[in-house]
Amino acid sequence: MRAFLVLTAILLLATSALDTVGQSTGPSLIDIEKVRLGLEYIKATEPETITEQIRITEIPAPPFKEARRAEYFRKKFQELGLKNVRMDEVGNVIGERPGTGGSAAPTMVLAAHLDTVFDDEVVKVTREGNLIKGLGIGDDGRGLTLLITMVRTLNELKIDTVGNLIVVANVGEEGLGDLRGTRHLFAKELKGKVTHFISIDGTGLGITNGAVGSYRYRVTFKGPGGHSYGAFGMPNPIHALGRAIEKISKFQVPTDPKTTFNVGRIEGGTSVNSIAHTASFEIDMRSVSKAELEKMDASFKKAVQVSLNEENGRWTSPRKITVDMSQVGSRPTGEQKADALIVRAALEADKALGIKSELDAGSTDSNIPISLGIPAITIDGGGLGRGAHSPDESWDATDSHLGSQRAFLAILGILGVDSRSPK
Repeated sequence: MRAFLVLTAILLLATSALDTVGQSTGPSLIDIEKVRLGLEYIKATEPETITEQIRITEIPAPPFKEARRAEYFRKKFQELGLKNVRMDEVGNVIGERPGTGGSAAPTMVLAAHLDTVFDDEVVKVTREGNLIKGLGIGDDGRGLTLLITMVRTLNELKIDTVGNLIVVANVGEEGLGDLRGTRHLFAKELKGKVTHFISIDGTGLGITNGAVGSYRYRVTFKGPGGHSYGAFGMPNPIHALGRAIEKISKFQVPTDPKTTFNVGRIEGGTSVNSIAHTASFEIDMRSVSKAELEKMDASFKKAVQVSLNEENGRWTSPRKITVDMSQVGSRPTGEQKADALIVRAALEADKALGIKSELDAGSTDSNIPISLGIPAITIDGGGLGRGAHSPDESWDATDSHLGSQRAFLAILGILGVDSRSPK
């Protein structure tokens, strides 16, 4: 019978042998020579990993324009010897590394997102020692790089996993991308095939097991517009917009469960002496609680409608304005239980490496599988990032290899190592 070697406290496909976290009759991953050598290899090649990270980051991937970076990963996946390398209809790049256990063994997706929040078509990365600056260097230049590092390490050490690994560089995680890449994976491309999901996103050494849900809208007030003096006396879309934002700014939301709102963009008008014919804003509302998110959603819609009525009622003009509320994003809430195998795999990897991380909640690609009941977490990629989503984004590479090593152990904690792997 094939021997399955797995993480301390994690017996692959045999969780009944597990009484409590930290207690198991199974051997430890780090007792396996190839795994120990893999950890050493990751640390030794971290400079090469960082060079790759800079190279990837300098390939622009603005929202909905990830094609150049995607093509780089398609070629890289082929060079790494992944099987069935392909780009799906929404732009995700997918490669497979089959395990020895066949279809009965776990099938895990390891993912990182291609897109950034920046519209820049040219990205320049600078470095001074361990401090590296550049748009997207951490989010998600680091996560994308570790996709390559994980496969390269498994290949170099000739480690055969029991479970099947599917590596994905996906589109559409940021902003109005609305997780379109992972939505497509689970609705079409990989529907029914995935048993576990880990995304690597951002920097640090955190573990995200809570899915922060969000609703996003673009609200547009429309009217006839006119001259600021000659047409004065008609409803003004910009004034209505101001009324709505003022009401939204007074929302009272709980800190537990954490619930937030933000008007992130406004636009409209043609000149200082014109009554605008259109004005719009975009709002992001988030919560770890679906009930609180729904409550805020109702308050938001009421505030917009009241603002429309107030602005139309303010003037005697028969010319009225209208409003359109278009939902441009909806991310599901959810939680991966702390005692789930996939969470414990990451925590046991932390324990083996002397890392002390905490479970947290966030809005990531893991939202989709978590909402579907598929075991999923998002892990940070190591190093220390600052200024994510800002022009001043930077990343400190001090001890960044720990993020790579943790990802390596967590993956093997789910997929297992076949003891018959070639020497």
